[in-house]
Amino acid sequence: MKVIHLISGGDTGGAKTHVHSLLENLGKLIDVTLVCFVEGPFSSEAREKGIHTIVLEHHNPFTALWRLKKLVKEGDFDLIHCHGARGNLMGILLRRYTRLPVVSTVHSDYRLDYLGRPFSRLTYGTINTIALRKLDYRIGVSDAMVDLLINRGFAPDRLFAIYNGLDFTPRPVAQDRHAFFRSVGLNADDSCVVAGIAARLNPVKDIATLIRGFAIAFRTCPHLRLLIAGDGEQKAELHSLARELGVSGAVCFAGWVSDVDSFYHAIDINTLTSLSETFPYALTEGARAALPTISSKVGGVPYLIDHGVTGLLFQAGDADGLSKHLITLAQDERLRRHLGQRLYNKAKSEFSLQHTVSRQLEIYNLILRRQQRPARKRDGALVCGAYGRGNAGDDAIFEAIVRELKQLDPDLPIWVLSRSPKSTRLVYRVCAIHTFDFLQFLHRMGKTRLYINGGGSLMQDVTSRRSLWYYLFTITAAKLRGNKVQMYGCGIGPINYPSNRRLAASVLQKNVDIITLRDAHSRQELVDMGVTAPKIILSADPTVILPAAPAEVVDGLLESEHLDPTQTYIGFTLRPWAGFSNHAAAFGAAADYVWETYGLIPVFIPIEPRPDNTAAREAAAYIKKAPYRILHGCASSSHTIGLFSRMTVVVSMRLHALIFSASLGVPVVGVVYDPKVSSFLSYIGQDLYLPLEETNAQRLCACIDKAVARSEDTAFLSAGIQRLREVEHRNSEAARELLECSD
Repeated sequence: MKVIHLISGGDTGGAKTHVHSLLENLGKLIDVTLVCFVEGPFSSEAREKGIHTIVLEHHNPFTALWRLKKLVKEGDFDLIHCHGARGNLMGILLRRYTRLPVVSTVHSDYRLDYLGRPFSRLTYGTINTIALRKLDYRIGVSDAMVDLLINRGFAPDRLFAIYNGLDFTPRPVAQDRHAFFRSVGLNADDSCVVAGIAARLNPVKDIATLIRGFAIAFRTCPHLRLLIAGDGEQKAELHSLARELGVSGAVCFAGWVSDVDSFYHAIDINTLTSLSETFPYALTEGARAALPTISSKVGGVPYLIDHGVTGLLFQAGDADGLSKHLITLAQDERLRRHLGQRLYNKAKSEFSLQHTVSRQLEIYNLILRRQQRPARKRDGALVCGAYGRGNAGDDAIFEAIVRELKQLDPDLPIWVLSRSPKSTRLVYRVCAIHTFDFLQFLHRMGKTRLYINGGGSLMQDVTSRRSLWYYLFTITAAKLRGNKVQMYGCGIGPINYPSNRRLAASVLQKNVDIITLRDAHSRQELVDMGVTAPKIILSADPTVILPAAPAEVVDGLLESEHLDPTQTYIGFTLRPWAGFSNHAAAFGAAADYVWETYGLIPVFIPIEPRPDNTAAREAAAYIKKAPYRILHGCASSSHTIGLFSRMTVVVSMRLHALIFSASLGVPVVGVVYDPKVSSFLSYIGQDLYLPLEETNAQRLCACIDKAVARSEDTAFLSAGIQRLREVEHRNSEAARELLECSD
């Protein structure tokens, strides 16, 4: 593979570090040429690192372009990679001439690159804005940069994230902790917990908030110390602030520190208080030293720091929030150790220099593969379901469908109808259309090959007749617009109104090619409705393929909720269904019973946080003795599934809580408010369920007793779910069949 990189050559800071380190290491694996348009330190340092560097220094851009065209033609390159305004402009001009794919790395917010320079902003800034829109692909330096580009209307499926990687090869430390502290003038003995920051002393780093937060924490934890490594225009102001707050004796201003390895190995807590960042090296450098980290929640930071798992986050400028985290870590050595080790593991795995190089090669290969993809008049899949509404079960269905479609064809364009398209684009990096933007999704249906009515119990009229009519309309429209139509791992019913049953039967009979079902009850429902034309396949709910988060991540999730990972728990997932209030006391009594009988701590885990936690609070009001926790809900499916994996038993009204738990071999007790719950449990050979209207403390506790007894019977627990995993692939096989016959 041969790649030519175009950059102005006047770059400094993070962009220079990123390009130099990336190309130096890429050059060991592929043929890389760097072209600069000015001679200077950037090009000189590149040559010193062994990067093949050419400088086309011409005041006339057309002369430079002519030479560049000749260079590209003679060099037989596969791909053009641009950086910055001038590189992007040249890339656009070359694109038409060479017909090579062009990608640009966006190192910073292009709208802010020329602040304070109005002429440059008007010229170079405008050129860069236009060029970025016309390029084939864009790479954001951090997921936060990709999020920013998505929010500005760039197509998610043509964006990639990469990070400023750090070399995690072990490095010798010049000074031990005490020697380093003596060298910078910090008075700290072995009993002290030292928080530190390495940053410029300027307003954007907001060191003032760090000092204020430290001063608050110091009143509770006088063994805390603060070490500030850096220099800048705010030095005198910050010294004055420390004196004013009465902590000057506990705060050390070390000035510029060149020995950063000794700095990070000496301190106990790494901090970052910036008001704005993309993805700071200070965090990965602290991670390399396995430091617990407290950071402001800005830019790409949350992609490295999972709050409570790999570090602690606070809102930028919030000194009180920062102080609470300082107190927490100052008082808990075990938590400091756990957070630091998890951060080290994550950073080494995902943010190392080696990972950055591998990721860049992966992006190149993906672009070249897409370039060779046969041109089609129609391409891609449109997925429709109850997505973007904050329901972890529904969103997990979509995640599983996307995962399986990408396994079939990694380059398949995927669109989704979502109630929150902005959020869906950001989370899943796919193109999204609002559920009720009829003109746009009808237009998209005219371009896609496959329409998927995606998972869940969409064909029912219990919660809403209008939703049933909507899904039937989209199925009909998709078929009329030329798509193959699949209903994917779904449940059918109950459809109670006779007119709705006739309508649904007619639409499915005429417009659906394949229906894959997640339970046998749904197949019988189709038979009863007279639906025979589509190919009907018994499969499983697609979410059974989703993994749980790694064990250490789940440990962090539990700790962040003030739960001991070594304790034993029982999970409850409830929802405020009609009549629930009449039985809420039964759940409270059961929670007390399992605590007293088995020592299991009740934990309420929501699938849809707002309604589920309302039901949880109602049930918890009847708990008299047991300690319990009501969790807030998780941002990702893997985190939610991971929490269920730590339960000894799960009692649930929600179907997907039962699916997540059973798929991990956790004994379950179902409380049936809808036939889909009992249908699923019967399908996997589980018999511990009772109707909501018949639920009382005695019957519920009896079911829990049987579930606890089964917790050691791994053969029984795994048998049913193993069958589900064996048949779930029928969902994606059906999609493959329809995609192939639509070519």
